[in-house]
Amino acid sequence: MARILVVDDEPHIVEVVSAYLAREGHQVDTATDGDVALQLARDGRPDLLVLDVMLPGRSGFDVLRQLRAEGIASAVVMLTARDDVIDRVAGLEMGADDYVTKPFEPRELVARIGAVLRRMAEATPAAVPSTRHFLDLTIDADAREVMRGDEALALTRVEFDLLAVLTERPGTVLSRGQLGDRIFGEAFEADDRTMDSHVKNLRRKLGPPPGGGDYIETVRGVGYRAARR
Repeated sequence: MARILVVDDEPHIVEVVSAYLAREGHQVDTATDGDVALQLARDGRPDLLVLDVMLPGRSGFDVLRQLRAEGIASAVVMLTARDDVIDRVAGLEMGADDYVTKPFEPRELVARIGAVLRRMAEATPAAVPSTRHFLDLTIDADAREVMRGDEALALTRVEFDLLAVLTERPGTVLSRGQLGDRIFGEAFEADDRTMDSHVKNLRRKLGPPPGGGDYIETVRGVGYRAARR
């Protein structure tokens, strides 16, 4: 059971989504505007938010941006307009874990939420050391923390998983589909820009490594690899 905050300004959507999630055994709170949603997230620290982009007062983007700025790591599944690729990419780059386009089938949304929650609960594989070093970074899988010296880097769950998977074997190229299977499981859509957005966001947060270049390298036409130096 997870605690989930459903945020949408359409009462029918809130009612239907809440009913489906409650049927799965989750505890559900609701909000219909951005300001109330932000306060509920601050007070209740839900495991996951279902967050519409278009909200009265404070937009879903503003809520997400403020949550991440305050260090609130609740998972976020964004609800976006079907044809608005810009909204979807922007949400991912701000730290959303996934998105579902409107209009949507409630069972699809519940499946996406379940996939995100399972990913949050997955243990680190035993074959991978819980703490390892990659260039000037220390990656602690148990604490889900990345350190550069004494500085802890503020990564989202997906960004941490992406870095952790790629640095298991630096220099090994993984396709977007392979990364998606490892990080998103059944929720990943191989034909969208999800992985590219997360890599872009991760690179921005990591900055350049010692000696220049990127921690995560693009292999054109194939996928990504962690730099091997």
